Amino acid sequence: MRLKLNNNKKILQIENLNIALQEKKLFSKPIENLIIKNLSLDIKEGEFVAIVGESSCGKTITALSIINLLPKEIKIKKGSITFLNNELTSFSKKQYQKILGKDISIIFQDPMTSLNPLKKVGPQIDEAILAHNKNTLSKILAKEKTLDLLSSIGFSNPKIIYNSFPHNLSGGMMQRILIAIALINEPKLLIADEPTTALDATVQAQIIDLIYKMNKKLNTALLLISHNLCVVSSICSKIYVMYAGEIIESGFTKDIIKNPLHPYTKALLQTIPDLKNKEKKLNTISGTVPSIKERKKFKCNFYDRCSFRQIKKINNICNSQEPELIEIEKNHFVRCNFYNCKNQN
Repeated sequence: MRLKLNNNKKILQIENLNIALQEKKLFSKPIENLIIKNLSLDIKEGEFVAIVGESSCGKTITALSIINLLPKEIKIKKGSITFLNNELTSFSKKQYQKILGKDISIIFQDPMTSLNPLKKVGPQIDEAILAHNKNTLSKILAKEKTLDLLSSIGFSNPKIIYNSFPHNLSGGMMQRILIAIALINEPKLLIADEPTTALDATVQAQIIDLIYKMNKKLNTALLLISHNLCVVSSICSKIYVMYAGEIIESGFTKDIIKNPLHPYTKALLQTIPDLKNKEKKLNTISGTVPSIKERKKFKCNFYDRCSFRQIKKINNICNSQEPELIEIEKNHFVRCNFYNCKNQN
């Protein structure tokens, strides 16, 4: 039975989510390291939302926690994940099986490893339909629905594509097949985890445009995970910027692009090429995202990479207290003690 929408417009709500990696030690108790800390976000019906950040920031772990696919050594320690008023953290595997692929779908990064190489792509889409409709839909009707969707997502010869193996298709075509599998049951929420990483720039734009159009058509909410602020700003109305397992800035896209508050968000925006000023040198962010063990070496995780940080030894607000996520403007939050920084001090 499909989960029903209710008067609450928020279809997904995550509150104070903490996820830990359990590191086993010989002859001693396991050590737990937080990889996601106090994460909160929400998505409304039909809304397009993005989580943005570099690799190792915790974006994919957040997505996997929603669909109960975390590795065995990674556990949710506390927090709430609510989908259509259902607490997912208390769901059994059997309960998850009823909603995954039907009410919640996901597109993974690499299409080449997500499809069964020994099976034609059409029947793989059919499987997604029949898994949730085997008592109400015949194989013939499932195939017809698959062919209609293949046509809708831009294939001019859906019957040929239906009978093709993955190795007969290009990367962009395989990603379209994954989009078809994800959307065939018209889910309420689609999670797209770096869906264009393995594709060239031209195909990336086509895939993002396809996801946008199909989700709008089906009124499917989107959680888009990306490292590219330029990509997400073109289709998402709300952005959560993530760094070292924490949300460091969030708000409406127009506000974050026009008035970024966190130094990390500012740095990410400065790495985007300016087509109006092609001679302008691209900015880079020095250093790397701290590993789990390196986090909290400083009170602020971004301290050693921040070009605006206070460097004075006395009354150094940047490294004297852990920054909290505070609302600076309406619906615009930032985790920075020195968010209105102009220059180094």
